[in-house]
Amino acid sequence: MKNDYQFDEIEELAKKCHKNNSIDSNLYAKYDVKRGLRDINGKGVLAGLTEVSEIISYTVMDMDMIPCDGKLYYHGVDIQDLVKGFMSERRFGFEETIYLLLFGELPTETELDDFKKVLVDMRELPNGFLRDIIMKAPSKDIMNAMSRSVLALYSYDDQPNNTSIQNVLNQCLHLISVFPRLAVYAYQTYNHYYNDKSLIIHSPDPAKSIAENILYMLRADNHYTELEARILDLALVLHAEHGGGNNSTFTTHVVTSSGTDTYSAIAASLGSLKGPKHGGANIKVTEMFNDMKEKVKDWDNEDEIADYLKSLLHKEAFDRQGLIYGMGHAVYSVSDPRARILKHCVEDLAKEKGLDKELRLYKSVERLAPEIIARERKIYKGVCINVDFYSGFIYDMLNLPHELYTPMFAMARIAGWSAHRLEELINSGKIIRPAYKAVCKHNEYIPLESRDEE
Repeated sequence: MKNDYQFDEIEELAKKCHKNNSIDSNLYAKYDVKRGLRDINGKGVLAGLTEVSEIISYTVMDMDMIPCDGKLYYHGVDIQDLVKGFMSERRFGFEETIYLLLFGELPTETELDDFKKVLVDMRELPNGFLRDIIMKAPSKDIMNAMSRSVLALYSYDDQPNNTSIQNVLNQCLHLISVFPRLAVYAYQTYNHYYNDKSLIIHSPDPAKSIAENILYMLRADNHYTELEARILDLALVLHAEHGGGNNSTFTTHVVTSSGTDTYSAIAASLGSLKGPKHGGANIKVTEMFNDMKEKVKDWDNEDEIADYLKSLLHKEAFDRQGLIYGMGHAVYSVSDPRARILKHCVEDLAKEKGLDKELRLYKSVERLAPEIIARERKIYKGVCINVDFYSGFIYDMLNLPHELYTPMFAMARIAGWSAHRLEELINSGKIIRPAYKAVCKHNEYIPLESRDEE
């Protein structure tokens, strides 16, 4: 984008913007504002009801909130039981998870087979879409490219503004089905135009699962191992949904409540997920560990690892933000159930890839970081690893490009967004409009000729 202004002029305007929009932080406590719609303990402000999923991070005893091991339910089904079910039967589980989230019950074998056929039928992109939309304007950011593609699909829909449940369900199923193609094709286009690599476009195989097709379309030789596909499938299941209050899903509810179309709602959710405080966190985990592996000479020396973690908290290492990425969660304090499940599976993949040494480093950080954070920081609740801690390592072992880490999250979470959009429409609530208290003083209007020049 061409910059029409001199940088120093923009800098002065930015200073004025900052000066006249800064709010005294003490006012938030004075007016009991729950910043981030959460209290000091991390408990969210109740803004709605949902049947799509449930998160449990504490129990109540004698009116006190007692932190406990985290639990996650999809439409009342424990995520651990769901995962154990399809993995013990050596099935791919993401398609079954989509069905459960959208329709509120586990499918029969016949229903699941029929549903998979529906998803396969809906994988097609409009004629010329790849050439005219994805390849015409390659983007360095795949999430932005996906958002543009989603908005462009509006123009190919005969009934884009029809918000009947049948039509929205049809739109959501199509988006769920094409998200892997939008992401992978946007990456391949970026890789060709910006990195001068061969342009590789593979059509999905109708006989393969969603997880298999992601690897099949991404890799030049179409090759992947069964273990790789099954662990990627598991990651999709665990990222598919996480309550109505997470930032991108709440965005889905907010935008849907305005009565807008599906494409606008999902594009808004993508914009939310793109943020490094939300879906972009797993990239930060991987980048932090890459920096750690350079700075820590002996990966088995816990004192050396601890010193590095302290330097992170003191803003002396990596990006100097004072954070240990992958540690802590807005809801969970004892354990994140998704992280527990991934941890059990990551060992097999690390063994297959010959990365046992890296796995030991991850486990050391998992063990040491909570203790160090507790000593170095004043915290109001416990700290545990979150799902991003091991998902970034898994994507690294799968040789997924960093540019696809957050889009991978989106390929999973589109299932949850769709379920919540349908739920918002079915229950036809009011447009979501929380209150913001104005704290600015009132000023008189001054005629232009009477205003002082600074």
